[in-house]
Amino acid sequence: MLRTHTCGELTEQHVGKEVILYGWVDTIRDHGSVFFMDLRDRYGKTQIIAGSKEFSGKPLKSEDCVRVKGKVEFRPKGTENPKITTGNIEIHITEILEHNPCEPLPFEVTKSLETNEELRMKYRYLDLRNPAVQKNLFVRHHVYQIIRKSFDRHGFIEVETPILTKSTPEGARDYLVPSRVSPGEFYALPQSPQLFKQILMVSGFDRYFQIAKCFRDEDLRADRQPEFTQLDVEMSFLDEADLFSIIEQTCKAIWKETVGVDLAPFTRLTYQEAMTRFGSDKPDLRFGLEFGDASAIVKNCEFKVFKEAVAKENGAVLGICVPKAEASRKDIDSLTEFVKGEGALGLAYFKVEMGKLDSPIAKFIDEATQKALIDFFKASHGDLLLFIADDRKKAQKVLGALRLQVSKWKNLVKPGTFHFSWVMDFPLFQWNEEGQRWDSEHHPFTCPNLEDWKKYKPTGELGKIRSRAYDLVLNGNEIASGSIRIHSRQLQKEIFDTIGLSEEDINVRFAFLLKAFEFGAPPHGGIALGIDRVLTILLGLDSIREVIAFPKNQKAADLMTDAPSVVHEKQLRETGIKLR
Repeated sequence: MLRTHTCGELTEQHVGKEVILYGWVDTIRDHGSVFFMDLRDRYGKTQIIAGSKEFSGKPLKSEDCVRVKGKVEFRPKGTENPKITTGNIEIHITEILEHNPCEPLPFEVTKSLETNEELRMKYRYLDLRNPAVQKNLFVRHHVYQIIRKSFDRHGFIEVETPILTKSTPEGARDYLVPSRVSPGEFYALPQSPQLFKQILMVSGFDRYFQIAKCFRDEDLRADRQPEFTQLDVEMSFLDEADLFSIIEQTCKAIWKETVGVDLAPFTRLTYQEAMTRFGSDKPDLRFGLEFGDASAIVKNCEFKVFKEAVAKENGAVLGICVPKAEASRKDIDSLTEFVKGEGALGLAYFKVEMGKLDSPIAKFIDEATQKALIDFFKASHGDLLLFIADDRKKAQKVLGALRLQVSKWKNLVKPGTFHFSWVMDFPLFQWNEEGQRWDSEHHPFTCPNLEDWKKYKPTGELGKIRSRAYDLVLNGNEIASGSIRIHSRQLQKEIFDTIGLSEEDINVRFAFLLKAFEFGAPPHGGIALGIDRVLTILLGLDSIREVIAFPKNQKAADLMTDAPSVVHEKQLRETGIKLR
């Protein structure tokens, strides 16, 4: 080896030994006749000391890559650094064996997190030298090992599925790859291994997992990338509880072994409960502010907005109670502007003062109704009641957003807390207003609640059919989604027909899956957990780009390699492609 030790392992035990270290110059301090230098690698730092003779002719500076030879000595008493492993020793070097100088830096490496993100991505190799950035990837590596150990313990087999596969677009666009040997034909990069993992169940593998790379050609946000990594899981002969147990055990192991947190039991609620109580299918349950439906209480009041909303079909007056709000006029105005930005016409509010409601509109609410509202929301003096009156679904959506906004305003979330919840019984279908048709809420391989299917399919009430789909929600973020799958050829064909796929579409895109279901397919189900998003929340970061070694920006561009880029005309001719 070119070094005898790393920059993070030398201690008092090594005093008197001659060593060779290799690393980057972190800092350098010139004290005249004596020079001090911190040498850094991924393992840590070691202090180097040398006289002017050893530095002669070698003007070292930050981020130069050097190899040095010297003897381990104790640091002088009083100069020790207890914060690092090597803090009690230093290396008195006798020779600089190699020196590869660094050009002027676009930013200071150890302060790269303070640098413009676009610049960081362009010089990602420098950004990744920063120990604070490296830490995220070390945690990612550790999480991978925990996942593999956990699933191996439960009898799962890790199987790699193809990257070059068939285009079966569902939702997001596929990335297409032209075939040179089959001109005019294309592979697609997988949006997920969905069909392959179902085929593995038909093949009898019973328990499969994969840390899978997936691709979606979609508009990007802070939590989206064109290529991302998911923990992909599929099991045969299961119900929801079997899968939930394994995922919960894995998550608990990840949190315990990486950040030392013992997770509380995961809660469970239905999709309908989540929407009714929190206005979201991915509710943040680290705080309260649960919805109250005040429609029945205010339906006969004199406040026109409330009265008219309740009178409409599917109309409602929904509210939340903010404890001890101490809201100023400016606070109320800010919240009002916020809900208008979410599509509401306005915000009704009442301050609770000495058992009565105080607000410009309180005069339209009689004393009995005021008391009923206070009792219903269990409100006390100093609390603030906030109401949205509208179509029920719209009111739920707006109040759900307002609930999150209030939590930020009042700092209701304790830092470093994690709340996991399973959301189940999603609708099987959603109405596509633009296409005037029913689409699958998740994907068309999701098994319906069979009682609902038999009851509502013949009547055409497709919106009432529940699915056996489930999401895992963490701190208001969907981190995993899955379902019990269809394993009957007949039922799968009926679902395809219901969402308007033609016979030709079905044969071209899914014939191999339907054929597989003819050969004794077992009941099966699975889930996909977004590793990038999980790591982002685990580490308390704002963007998944921070946990990916080489991320793309919000235009799906790699600024370091300048991808995507123009290719040579010869390559286009070979694949039979002409640009237009």
